[in-house]
Amino acid sequence: MESREYQARLGKLREEIDQIDGELLPLFLRRMNCSQRVAQLKGEAGMPVFSPEREQAILDKVRGRGGEDGDAAAALYSSIMAISRAKQHSLLQSGGPIRELEAAAARTLLTEGARVMCQGVPGAFSHKAALSFFGDIQPEFEPTWKQVFEDVRQGKADFGVLPVENSAAGSVTGVYDLILAYRFYIVGAVDVKVEHCLAVGKDTGKITAAASHPQALSQCGDYLEAHGLKALEWSNTAAAARHVAQECPAGVAAICSKEAAKEYSLTIVEENIQNEAENTTRFVIISREAILPQDANKISLCFALPHETGSLSSVLQRFAMAGLNLTKIESRPLPGKNFEYDFYLDFTGNIHQPATLNLICALCDELPRFSFLGNYSER
Repeated sequence: MESREYQARLGKLREEIDQIDGELLPLFLRRMNCSQRVAQLKGEAGMPVFSPEREQAILDKVRGRGGEDGDAAAALYSSIMAISRAKQHSLLQSGGPIRELEAAAARTLLTEGARVMCQGVPGAFSHKAALSFFGDIQPEFEPTWKQVFEDVRQGKADFGVLPVENSAAGSVTGVYDLILAYRFYIVGAVDVKVEHCLAVGKDTGKITAAASHPQALSQCGDYLEAHGLKALEWSNTAAAARHVAQECPAGVAAICSKEAAKEYSLTIVEENIQNEAENTTRFVIISREAILPQDANKISLCFALPHETGSLSSVLQRFAMAGLNLTKIESRPLPGKNFEYDFYLDFTGNIHQPATLNLICALCDELPRFSFLGNYSER
């Protein structure tokens, strides 16, 4: 086909497409006008915006009538209905509890006199994260992540400092499980560069094994393999350093930070043994009370979704329509439920922006086990 013929035929088809699009837009606007009137009627009757049975019936009908393009047609209609719901939620000011929280929550995180709890022992990376976030404080320590949550729940601590993700080893799933179980607020986050060293105590002898937290062992896996060292799992990097210093196990070194090695008077054999030079762990600060700074830029949510085709895609589509960038999504199975999950989700945004607030409130009304976990800044 010659270029001139191709351009001529393509031009005619594009003219037809433009004509169809011109007909679609008025119909779309007419449908949005109907959605507005539906919202008014639902508001007067006290009925919910979301009607999953009706929407599913419409999608089934469209899919059946669409022939070979049925799935594509259903996706189009699903988007239209999501836009319609968003408009109705906005008009009806859905998500009352979230709107009340946004209006009433403190805007400033007060650190003076704060009681801060970390997991591990002095010299742990959580200790470093606490100092980086709060400044010159004296945090306290618990042996487990769960006990940190319990201390915050019982009011023994104002804030807890916990790792959630490492750039090399991935998510700290145990902490995510606790976040989903306790549903406290996240009021801050801090990135800590992780530089592991191999350190020994007195009379260690020939090194045959290294003790550390499983995440740290994973982050230093290449070094361990290259030197034929056995990995010994420990509760915490600094706790491993303390064990090596106090118990002096023959042949056992600790993988820990330089600060932990100094804290427990260990001798550093080699520095920077992690697999990746730019190894970073993200820590979050948890609190019983919400704190929503005006300049916060990251939002965390959690919610449940049934094991149904398209359920997650439908939710994620809402963020795309709002122009919000997802930075993290983590799924965890619901205990006692088959193929049902809690989802933890991070995205960039500020709850004080009307469009973002409207989206969160709409999701709050529609999704089971929904929790707004916080709007904060990452340092």
